[in-house]
Amino acid sequence: MKYADVILPLALPRNYTYAVPDNMEAVLQVGSRVAVQLGKQKKYAGIVKAIHEQAPADYKTKPILDILDKDPVVYPTQLSFWSWIAAYYMCSEGEVLNAALPAHLKLSSETLLLFNDAYGEDFTALDDDEYMIAEALHIRKELRIEEVQLILDKSEVYSVIKKLIEKKVLLVYEELKEVYREKKENYIQLHASYQEEAQLAALFNEMGRAPKQMELLLAYLHLQKTQGEVLQQELLKKSGATTAQLKGLVDKQILWVEKRTVDRIPAHKAETLIDFDLSPAQAVALEQVRAHLKEKQVTLLHGVTSSGKTQVYVKMMEDCLAAGKQVLYLLPEIALTAQIIRRLQKHFGSTIGIYHSRFNNNERVEIWNKVKNAEIKIVLGARSSLLLPFMDLGLIILDEEHDASYKQQDPAPRYHARDAAIYYAGLFKAKVLLGSATPALESYYNARQGKYGLVELSERFGGMEMPAIDIVDIKKEMTEKTMDGNFSQALKNAIAESIAAEKQVILFQNRRGYAPFLLCTTCGWIPHCKQCDVSLTYHRNQDKLHCHYCGTRYPYVYTCAACGSQTLEPKSFGTEKIEDDLQQVFPQARIARMDVDTVRNKDSHNKLIKLLEDREVDILVGTQMVVKGLDFENVNLVGILSADSLLSYPDFRVNERAFQLMEQVSGRAGRKHGMGKVLIQASNTRHPILHYVMAHDYKAMYEAEIEERQLFGYPPFSRILKLTLRHKNQQVVEQAAQILANWLQPHIGAQLVGPAAPLVARVRNNYLQEMLIKLPREARVITHVKQVLREFFVHLLAEKRFRSVVIVPDVDCV
Repeated sequence: MKYADVILPLALPRNYTYAVPDNMEAVLQVGSRVAVQLGKQKKYAGIVKAIHEQAPADYKTKPILDILDKDPVVYPTQLSFWSWIAAYYMCSEGEVLNAALPAHLKLSSETLLLFNDAYGEDFTALDDDEYMIAEALHIRKELRIEEVQLILDKSEVYSVIKKLIEKKVLLVYEELKEVYREKKENYIQLHASYQEEAQLAALFNEMGRAPKQMELLLAYLHLQKTQGEVLQQELLKKSGATTAQLKGLVDKQILWVEKRTVDRIPAHKAETLIDFDLSPAQAVALEQVRAHLKEKQVTLLHGVTSSGKTQVYVKMMEDCLAAGKQVLYLLPEIALTAQIIRRLQKHFGSTIGIYHSRFNNNERVEIWNKVKNAEIKIVLGARSSLLLPFMDLGLIILDEEHDASYKQQDPAPRYHARDAAIYYAGLFKAKVLLGSATPALESYYNARQGKYGLVELSERFGGMEMPAIDIVDIKKEMTEKTMDGNFSQALKNAIAESIAAEKQVILFQNRRGYAPFLLCTTCGWIPHCKQCDVSLTYHRNQDKLHCHYCGTRYPYVYTCAACGSQTLEPKSFGTEKIEDDLQQVFPQARIARMDVDTVRNKDSHNKLIKLLEDREVDILVGTQMVVKGLDFENVNLVGILSADSLLSYPDFRVNERAFQLMEQVSGRAGRKHGMGKVLIQASNTRHPILHYVMAHDYKAMYEAEIEERQLFGYPPFSRILKLTLRHKNQQVVEQAAQILANWLQPHIGAQLVGPAAPLVARVRNNYLQEMLIKLPREARVITHVKQVLREFFVHLLAEKRFRSVVIVPDVDCV
């Protein structure tokens, strides 16, 4: 008998094995979805990982209930990739499946309540609630849980259902339901009897008494001539007719309706058109990239901002398409896809597709299937697109490879897209091209050590100069009282000059909201979230206080909870406050804001970027979203409003991150017409990172940082694994963390740091404890430590008092 190991969409440490019924043996394939039962009743759609003849020794297998796919939804390559992610990032394959598959391919059963005909029609023994459900079931024969809640007008209905089951009034059935539906559209066709001009003329003579139908027919003929295909929706809109009037023409057999399956993703022209020439520096860089990739799997393209790295990528993509391979182009933020997709569609047409979380579930299924069938040759997307089922991947491009957004935080799998992409490419024998103006120290170190190829592109495209950077001492301006709110006199003057010259300005502040906290000026009380140990951010547009950790919103506080005074004032500033101040200082300017709050909708990124490209915005205020690779040719001034906040975070990467953010946002200035200007407001003007930024000197920053990293044993000279324990009881989580640390100490010794409470020690009413483990860069040692950790997790959670403690391992935490 044959058996199948099935990955279920659950965080289970092992995969279940199911028996393969005889009638399925010939058609079951690895990578297909199957319907299986887990426990007494629950049904799931799982993925077949392996088919074999070895029955499990410890439990009796259940049979596979059904095969849901004619063809597999993933290939063996993806299953190997999932196994690696689960092993390396210390999670389960079910969690990887959950992250990879679009929601409409992950099915779990829905509970159906069925009337038991054997009970009869005598409901006198039932109470009021039971009677209402029994009567509804007797009429309808089946009900869903939500329908029962509506009938009883309450959410807690399980006790009533339990009683009805015990009294054998109803039976419970678990139904596995396919959610994805193909999109259908009605296309209108002219009946074959009226294809000739003479027949059509006779028809018009007959229709003199029906002017509305005449208008509809004329509109159809116009659309057919201009577009070829006529959609019912477009026809009714153009003609102003109703569906009833259209039905009249269909009933007379003048028009007929054809229902077709259509793509949710609009198609573009299919041909490839590379209509630009590389500069001499770009051409040299391209040849160097090609040469390095012949010898090495990974190459780092270190090109200054606006050096034209994207055009080098386009040429590499063209090479890959010519070889008949697929390309994955990764970007750190969804915001970047809007601008780059327009450029790539111009070059590659319908061979390119986009994949990210803003697409709805049906759209994601369609893109998934097109990538699997190689109908889409180039995929542009955020980190989740790395989990798509590529058939024949030839090249992965990671633009802005240094960006922290490539690391998944919550939920599991907590993978780093850069490192995972390199492993994934290896499964296909594909190549990886990393690109950045400010590479991650680990990537640059690997390139300098010869592990990766290294290509430098040190001049801006078109001979443009790097922007001039000035540091503004806001401490001095405050003393001299020349500050206007959060704007120095120098920044105000520069903004006014740019607007007068009809140029655009970008202002960067890495905090959203109006004010990061409220402060009682009488006693010093600050409103905090009730579920998290963090101050609440004031959002003036909604007049609410927001917790940026759990998302809870509170009404604005007018009275101090500690002393009762009404002296609460907003302190510090976020993007909302900057936008508000700008409207006061520059009332004639057109101002826009780009942060998480303003770009929540599917198309809001695209619309905002289009406004900037069309020069309908004078000043853009934003968080780090404005930093990442956006290209606006009319921007000549960039202002960084608070460099100190970037340089004061307690993290070993703080200097690297601050340099990257400031250098990247500076690179938005002066990309096309004339030299740009950057003003950085800071109190600590002597900080060495500010001087590296002023000189655009990445290499000096790298040398200084790499020396410190080596001294203290931080990456790239080690790997860091962070353990976070959380529980609703502070004492329980502290005890669990200490016990785990005591167990680990003999195995890890000085490499273990902690346990200790993090800066924000409570999130969503869960108390946190953290430990850091520094590991040498030896695969054998890392694998051994992970194995020890897994064993200790099992032992710890086996103790009754620690059973509800959640342990979150984060490998290569950022």
